[in-house]
Amino acid sequence: MKRAILLLTVAVLLLFCTSKVTCGQDDLKIWQEFVSTLKKGEITQDKVRPYPEMADLKGTLMGFLKTMQEKASWQEWEATPEIYRVGQNVHYLIPLTFDGEKDEYCFTFLTEGDKWYFRHLETITIRLDKISSFPVSKFPDLPEEKKAWQREEIYWSEQVRLFNLLVEEKGKDFAFGWFKDGHGYLLAARTWVPFYPPKKAFILYLCWEQANLRGNKPPRDNYVVLEKLEDNQAFVRMKLMYFDLYKVTGHLKQQISFEDYKKIFETIWQDRAEKAGWKLDISYKGDECVFNFKKKT
Repeated sequence: MKRAILLLTVAVLLLFCTSKVTCGQDDLKIWQEFVSTLKKGEITQDKVRPYPEMADLKGTLMGFLKTMQEKASWQEWEATPEIYRVGQNVHYLIPLTFDGEKDEYCFTFLTEGDKWYFRHLETITIRLDKISSFPVSKFPDLPEEKKAWQREEIYWSEQVRLFNLLVEEKGKDFAFGWFKDGHGYLLAARTWVPFYPPKKAFILYLCWEQANLRGNKPPRDNYVVLEKLEDNQAFVRMKLMYFDLYKVTGHLKQQISFEDYKKIFETIWQDRAEKAGWKLDISYKGDECVFNFKKKT
C-alpha cells in the first residue's frame, strides 16, 4: 500500500511552502470533514480536483482513497496533523499505518471559499521548511530508499518520453534498438569488476548494479538474489522497482502500454547478455523476474 501512494508523480515531490502556518480552526475543520467523509465512504469524484498536470489521474486518486478507507486505523486519522496553508492549497502531514508499515503522508486540498476538494497525496515530503537561515549548504535529506525510488521514477519517466518520441519519428524497431547498450555495459563490468573472466564479471556486476546502484534492496521489498554462478550457467532472481513503477504510477500507464514497457526491459537485458557471451531466458513468477543465463554455443 505504501509504495502505491509513494509515487503518483515527481512533479509535486516538493511542497511549495517554506514556513509553517499556525493551525487555524477552518483548516483543521477541513481535515476533520475529510476524515469523516472518507470513513463513511462518501468521497465522490466531484470532491476530487488533482493538480492541473495530473488532471487525467482523478480515477487513480479515487482508487487510492478507496484502498486507504478499507485499510485505515481511524484512531491515527483523528490526531491533529501538521497544517500548512499555501494560497488556496492546504497541506496536512500525518503519520499513518497501512499493511503494518508506518509512514508520514501529505494530503493536499484545494479550497474555494468554504468548499474543499481533495487534490493530492504523497509519502515523499522534502522538509525544506526546516531551513531557517542563509547562507546554507546542507539541506534536509530523505531516507536512501526513497531517493532510490525518486531516481528510478525520474529516469524511466524520461526514457519512456524518449521512447515515444523515437517511435513517432523513427518507428518502434528503431526505438527499441536505441536502448541496446550491451557493449558499454560489458565494458563497465570488465573494468569495475576486474577479478573474474568477463562472463562472470558481467553477472556479478549485474547483481551489484541492480541492488546497490539502482536501489533494489531492503528495507523495501525489492531485492536481487544470485542463486548460481558457474562457467556455463548463472541464475538470478529479482524483484525490481522497474516493474513496481509501472504498477503504482499513474503517468506511465498514460504514456506507454505494459507490453512495450516490458519489451524495453527485455530488449536491454537480452542485448547485454548477448554481448557478454550468454544466452538469456527471462521468465516471471508473480512479481519476481528470473534471469536464467546459459553459455552460448
